[in-house]
Amino acid sequence: MKRGAPACAYLATRVAQAVFVLWAAYTLSFLILYILPSDPISIMLNQGDGLADPVQVAALRAAYHLDEPLLAQYGIALGNALRLDLGNSIQTGQPVTAMLAQAAPATAALALSALGAALVLGVALALAASAASAGGTPRLRQLLHSLPSLGVCLPTFWIGLLLLQWFSFGLPLFPAMGNEGWRSLALPAATLAVPTAATVAQVLLRSLEGVWRQPFVHALRAKGLTRVRLLLVHVLPNAAIPLLTMAGVIMGNLLAGSVVTETVFSREGIGRLAQSAVAVKDIPVVQGVVVLAAAVFVAINLAVDLAYPLLDARITRERGRALA
Repeated sequence: MKRGAPACAYLATRVAQAVFVLWAAYTLSFLILYILPSDPISIMLNQGDGLADPVQVAALRAAYHLDEPLLAQYGIALGNALRLDLGNSIQTGQPVTAMLAQAAPATAALALSALGAALVLGVALALAASAASAGGTPRLRQLLHSLPSLGVCLPTFWIGLLLLQWFSFGLPLFPAMGNEGWRSLALPAATLAVPTAATVAQVLLRSLEGVWRQPFVHALRAKGLTRVRLLLVHVLPNAAIPLLTMAGVIMGNLLAGSVVTETVFSREGIGRLAQSAVAVKDIPVVQGVVVLAAAVFVAINLAVDLAYPLLDARITRERGRALA
């Protein structure tokens, strides 16, 4: 029981932090959308010039609780959200949860495809740069070390437009838009994968350089282990652990990048849903997208925190000493 109590306290603390992040994301999005100058009801009625029927406007504002004071609106919305009811879209009248459930699979397929490609490209680039640091020419070493920084700086929309020009309009290998089949997924996934792969390569390369200088690596090298065996069996697994810390940030970047990518490639998904909702100030939908993105970020970071002790024995040993 003595050993289990601190673990339960740690889990409870992390869950409480996750709940706080979700609440903060919901509250901030609510306040920001509330203070925007435009009126969603007028936009919905296509009467932004104020010519809408006052009776109809009043009825709709009452239906969406927009005639209530700020605190009353917030309390009603938060109470519904706690029951997993994010309300109905002002633009379409559909339940927000249903709209998110319909759009999420396409975005999930895009994000996971981009993540897989980014991990392959990023790890390969980091390994190549690490090998060049040991025995490559100075120019090759400088080139490989510069590529991650260059990839991070490239705007997502610019990458997408280039890929469209090269592989859709120039060489008609992939469709320029749509959600039909893997071919329509290739270019959007590549667009998101390039900056993500650069981030992975930056983090992994810096970690590889640090692990190579560790005493245990020198000891294993003195025992006659080849550099390739050292890299694949001992150095890479230890260097990959910091990537877990970046998991939440990477997925957050993928979700944020999907807004631009799905717009460039005219794909249906969470990104297009958010873009159209922001354009008409559809408060329930925008809040639903924000809460969903925050939930993904929180869930990934919570999973990483719980997985760390299983992947790094040093953390388990430190906790054992603290509990002794």
